[in-house]
Amino acid sequence: MGKHLNSVHVSHEKHTAECATEVMPVPESVCISMSQHIGAPCKPLVKKGDYVKVGQPIGDTDAFVSAPIHSSVSGTVKEISALPSVAGGEDQVIIIEADGKQEVWEEIKPPVINDMKDFIAAIRASGIVGLGGASFPTHIKLNPKNLDEVDTLIVNGAECEPFITSDHRLMLENTPFIIDGAEAIMKYLDLKKCYIGVENNKMNAIEKIREEIRSRGREGDMEVKVLRSSYPQGAERVMIYECTGKTMNAGVLPAELGVVLSNVTTIAFIGQHLKTGRPLTTKRITVDGNAIAQPKNIIVPIGARIADVAQACGGYKAEPKKILMGGPMMGRAIFSDKLPIVKNNNAILFFDGKQALIPEETACIKCGMCTRACPFNLMPVLLSDAYEARDAERLSNLRVMQCMECGSCSYVCPARRPLGFTNKLAKGFLKEAQSK
Repeated sequence: MGKHLNSVHVSHEKHTAECATEVMPVPESVCISMSQHIGAPCKPLVKKGDYVKVGQPIGDTDAFVSAPIHSSVSGTVKEISALPSVAGGEDQVIIIEADGKQEVWEEIKPPVINDMKDFIAAIRASGIVGLGGASFPTHIKLNPKNLDEVDTLIVNGAECEPFITSDHRLMLENTPFIIDGAEAIMKYLDLKKCYIGVENNKMNAIEKIREEIRSRGREGDMEVKVLRSSYPQGAERVMIYECTGKTMNAGVLPAELGVVLSNVTTIAFIGQHLKTGRPLTTKRITVDGNAIAQPKNIIVPIGARIADVAQACGGYKAEPKKILMGGPMMGRAIFSDKLPIVKNNNAILFFDGKQALIPEETACIKCGMCTRACPFNLMPVLLSDAYEARDAERLSNLRVMQCMECGSCSYVCPARRPLGFTNKLAKGFLKEAQSK
């Protein structure tokens, strides 16, 4: 295509890229949230005192935008209660006291799939949601209203956030499942082309995926797209542009551009589920930061408390002053290590005081670096001014809704202004103003 969207070069900090994935020991208990996807929370299917097994459904709802939730351990339901959520408010949680046996639910078996309807039903029953961060139920994404206009699958293997290497390790360690999942989606959705986008700092993963494609004779309709190692390469709208040249504006769905896009971990899970029938009960995450004793990639039970994950990584070597779910660019700072792992977690980062320090904000020097960094050529300084003035019309004219909150503007700002977060507030203000 020749032309690329604006990007920034962040410090990679990929300390765990060579760390083969380990498996966390079963914790004494798990705390499984009923709010693990965009849409309606699940309602408990179990009650206090029930014995549950690994893979047994414990939460579901009839709501359209939803996905069932399964137990990650075998044991006894100790409590159903509420827990303060990361996003504010409260989440209903099911606390299960593990017995350490990890007995598997007897009804787990590979799904029988004869057509598209069976395929979508199997995807929903598995509990899979977008594992790259958005947590949108996958069975809805794979069944767009205009399916007859969709011809391309994009597998997002970009991992552009600093520190995180869990997807990289999956691409190296579970390569066949990626192609299994992609082949199934192409078959049942009748797609003609598949791009697997991977950054050029992961050449070992690129070669493994290419070899798997060659071994299956799929070079004609499957292609590894080698991408620049820059940020925010993994963002949905950036990935679609870099793979197809198509521009996706805010509010437009990938299917409207003829594309289905999903994270590489989601695709690999689909491949694995179709062979084994095991629902989503564990998650591979990167644990890093200078407050943790042993940074590593580790498979953890969904619902494991972050404190237990830290203990499985050698514990704290310094007091963590900041704990992030996700990466430092778009991750979310959390208030306690007692919170549980949820489906779309891909990293937990523990920073000591020095690493967590945010420099003091100073006055804007009108350098324009924020605009040059923005993938969509927005003007964050003007957006900030418009938000401070609560000028909804100006925010709309400046296209604030195009902002995908990647934080590139904040990252490059020499004055350390929180431009990305201001845009988030501005988008909320504009939505409220337009709804009146």
